[in-house]
Amino acid sequence: MARRKRKFIKLPRNKKAKRRYFAVLFVLLALVVAAATLTPSFLQRRQDQLLEDAHSNQLKKWAPYAQQLQQQDGVFASISLAQAALESDFGQSDLAKRAHNLYGVKAGAGQPSVTMATKEYEDGEWKTVDAAFVSYSSWQASMKAHAELLKNGTAWNPTQYAHVLSAKDYKEAAQGLVKDGYATDPDYAAKLVRVIEKYNLHRFDIAQ
Repeated sequence: MARRKRKFIKLPRNKKAKRRYFAVLFVLLALVVAAATLTPSFLQRRQDQLLEDAHSNQLKKWAPYAQQLQQQDGVFASISLAQAALESDFGQSDLAKRAHNLYGVKAGAGQPSVTMATKEYEDGEWKTVDAAFVSYSSWQASMKAHAELLKNGTAWNPTQYAHVLSAKDYKEAAQGLVKDGYATDPDYAAKLVRVIEKYNLHRFDIAQ
């Protein structure tokens, strides 16, 4: 029985033709690789990674000052950072950009302010309302005012945030914010903990 001859791709004998052949082959391979990396799932993963890197860089920028405030006022750096990230969308919210307000702090009488729409959780549902928010001179001023609020409490209750200050770790502090009435969102503590653990923010906390 006769054997079939195997067919092989014959390379051109001419050197110039060979170079052209390999150049075309290289381009085709590059196109195949490019097509594979431009799939929607790849692009989405890449976009998510870039966003996460941007968030991480923003948190690292804030971290040294958050640590300084922990030493001065006793608020965990991870809590200050997570609240800033959550409240200001990692410094990208309109309020953060326009007024350096990282925590959504509302303005009192006589304070520099900007008026913006915000969502409030009332009577079991979210509502959109217009409110006046403090306009700070810098993001550092916003972080300092936030730490001092938690340390000194409110005008009507100096021990308002006692559970936050007495917490042994960031999880207790997050629960303390809800217990002490800082936020109306019932899921606020869980959201803070997710941010802290996703970005490993507890590494910035200074041992008590």
